[in-house]
Amino acid sequence: MTAQLAMAELLDVDPHEVHQRGWPDWLLLAFCDDRTVLESPWTPVGTVKVLEDVGGPMDRRGFLIASTGALAAVVAQWSTAPHAAGAAASGRRVGTQVVTLLDGRLDALRHLDDQVGSGQTYDAATTELRLITRILADSSYTEDVGRGLYASAAEASRLAGWCAYDAGHNAAAERHFVAALRASASADNGTVGASTLAFWANLRYASNDPRGALDLVDGALSTSRKITSPRVLAMLHARRARAHSKAAEPIKAYQAIDAALAAYDRAGPVAEDLPAMYWLTAGELHQVAASSALTLGEPRRALEHFDAALSHHDPYDTEKEARGTAIYLARRAEAHLALGDMDAAVHTAHQAVDMMGGVDSARGSGTLDELRAELGAHRHAAVVRDFLELTA
Repeated sequence: MTAQLAMAELLDVDPHEVHQRGWPDWLLLAFCDDRTVLESPWTPVGTVKVLEDVGGPMDRRGFLIASTGALAAVVAQWSTAPHAAGAAASGRRVGTQVVTLLDGRLDALRHLDDQVGSGQTYDAATTELRLITRILADSSYTEDVGRGLYASAAEASRLAGWCAYDAGHNAAAERHFVAALRASASADNGTVGASTLAFWANLRYASNDPRGALDLVDGALSTSRKITSPRVLAMLHARRARAHSKAAEPIKAYQAIDAALAAYDRAGPVAEDLPAMYWLTAGELHQVAASSALTLGEPRRALEHFDAALSHHDPYDTEKEARGTAIYLARRAEAHLALGDMDAAVHTAHQAVDMMGGVDSARGSGTLDELRAELGAHRHAAVVRDFLELTA
């Protein structure tokens, strides 16, 4: 074991994986070839190959795998890739009921991620992805059913990518997002593809690449005529707002917020939209606006949007997703701290810590760590000092 741990350190493999997977299985984590994901042909056959490549254990690398040039190439290929035809007649015939069952299982996984976080949900999502990929490779189906299966594969890989990002493993997240985008192209489903690009943009601007995030969002919006979900359009504009705020461009950021709210106003009942967009409300968009204002150094404006997120007639649901609620509470605490209101900052910080209890999310934990670091500069205040000692 001593030798294995020494090897793992040289190969940049998490020692937890050495103990969990055992010899020699953990060695697979040291041989990550991103060329399959980035360079396979944009065809249905190439899509299945990529889906098989990303369906294994989580790649624990924390860095991004796609350069700026690679991002542009991926988006360009997505917009022109051929969609799938019916599979060969050699495999067992599957119909629309299989697609319906798979989509029901994915819907349950999305809500499970809301409740328990990414750590446990990632393995379940990749299990679903492997199942869907085997059906695609080994079964026969009509063209319509094939499109449904590829769309399910895209959503499974998108969800796995989100979980990987939330767990702090950016390389795995990007591999899954590329695979999801390829599957959405094979499905000829611009809405699922645009949704994938929006989640991928979140990863890029959070990793200090707002320009890359804007390239992804702009690529999705360039195909807006293919996007059937007003909520996906609203999400894209919201992602654009966050990217512009990270790039210190306030005018463009607030214009994007206005565009997001306008797109959302055109949305109908959530039951008539894409099932994966159940979480997007007007309150969520105000939370994004608040986060953007905070990044731009406008804490008072941020607090106005944080308040609007909860008071709107279509509010942010604090009970639906503990991780997101904790992150937004931490940002609200930062806004209070920026305005010098120590009591309000610490009160809100306590709420954020309580909300994160038991949820497995590196992103959420990292946000709380950043808040504690900011509060550390004010430990001369008794209320801050007590909080830091309590949460040490």
